[in-house]
Amino acid sequence: MKSSRHAAPSPGPARRPLPSLRPVSLFLSLLLAGCAVGPDYHGAPDAAPEARQARTFVRQPDAGAGVLAGAAAAQWWRALGDAQLNTLIEAALAHNPDVHAAQARLRQSRAQLRQQQANQMPTSSATVAAVRTSAPDSGLTTAGPLTLYAAGFDASWELDLFGGKRRAVEAASAEAEAVDADLADTQVSLAAEVAQAYIGLRDEQQRLRLAQASAELQQRMLDLTLQRRAAGTAADVDVERLTTQVQTTRATLVPLDEQISESLDRLAVLTGREPGDLDQALAPVGDLPTLPAAVEVEDPAAMLRRRPDIRAAERRLASANAQIGEQTADLFPKVSLFGSLGFSADTPGHLLRKSNRSWLGVPYLQWNLLDFGRTRGAIHAAEAARDEAEAKYAHTVLQALQDANGALSRYGHQREHLDRLRQVEVSAQRAADLTRQRYRAGTTTLIDLLDTQRSEFAAQQDVVAGQAELLDDFVSLQKSLGLGWKEGAASGQPPMTNGRDSG
Repeated sequence: MKSSRHAAPSPGPARRPLPSLRPVSLFLSLLLAGCAVGPDYHGAPDAAPEARQARTFVRQPDAGAGVLAGAAAAQWWRALGDAQLNTLIEAALAHNPDVHAAQARLRQSRAQLRQQQANQMPTSSATVAAVRTSAPDSGLTTAGPLTLYAAGFDASWELDLFGGKRRAVEAASAEAEAVDADLADTQVSLAAEVAQAYIGLRDEQQRLRLAQASAELQQRMLDLTLQRRAAGTAADVDVERLTTQVQTTRATLVPLDEQISESLDRLAVLTGREPGDLDQALAPVGDLPTLPAAVEVEDPAAMLRRRPDIRAAERRLASANAQIGEQTADLFPKVSLFGSLGFSADTPGHLLRKSNRSWLGVPYLQWNLLDFGRTRGAIHAAEAARDEAEAKYAHTVLQALQDANGALSRYGHQREHLDRLRQVEVSAQRAADLTRQRYRAGTTTLIDLLDTQRSEFAAQQDVVAGQAELLDDFVSLQKSLGLGWKEGAASGQPPMTNGRDSG
């Protein structure tokens, strides 16, 4: 037997090589890099390159029509100098149910954004239980009931390796901004609708006043003619013609009175009130608002930046683009971490002892390898939705340019038309005055007098209607320029035109 002193020394326990850190480094690099699958958003296409570079609108009238280049005022209605109109629009913006509904949709979209942001965070739960049980006495167990106390804490976290959750947050954020712009667009439409309803009310009241004055004048002429017939100096046919004229004029009073009631109720509902609530304040006849001497209009690019409907369309395009990445992430595996920590004991005082602790940590991977094209189908649907949103954006831009150019054209032509109507009114009044003088002198017939009076009355009505129509065109112009939304009620950020942001 060999002596131990001649034996080879024992090498001892073999050392294991250190594990490679390359997979861990790769995993951490991937996690920190925050890659996100799907197309990045580089902005909406330039749907109107020529208009964006133009200094004026195609249909913009010359300065002679009162249209000047300059910065447009957001609260354009104040330029009309009507305190009641200002009060009505402010009341509508504060109390109209459509505005409240748009505000509620905005709160809902922002809550959904916070929900998507929370989905990026771990989920956790805690449980506490006290169990008391009793088993049959078999001689193998302790007699009497048993009590067990338990407490546990579970947490899980899905690692967003491929950016599916980040794309969902990006889509929800863009959608919230789109709903914010929808609120601003609601305010633009509402301010214009209130102004047009108010102008319609004052137009109807003015035309009713003219019709009543004309009917009174014709009634006086009828009374004089009846006296002349009694004296034998007027024929029955003259009385019948004047009677027909009076009845015809009075017949126009009924529909005008009905239209006034409808306008009053419309304004009440627009301001969030019940029909009839504004009768006392607005029923007295009032003048039409005063049109400003000049209307300032910025260039087309400024209009495209300001209009909230364009901003909403651009933001929905960004949201649709992000949803492609959200669906694409389902092609890749999902890695989650799960951890559980629990304590159990037969007495509450021993529950949190280290010896009664149990824990579990599990990373796990989930990958839907065989879905028979479901994910691909969802991706293709998202891409089609993105293309649809892009087409809607282009349509919105072109429609906005059409609205603005059409409103400018109508405003310029109506201003010229009103000038001609006023010339006709002056001529008709002069002709009526001369004919009345001749009729009193007995040098003209009653038929001639009635004809000139009808012309005078029609000219007056046409001027009032022309003024109301020009004011209505002014309101339509302000609406087409995207004016009328309050910065504090929406996001306060100016709408974008070409969406040159990253989403």
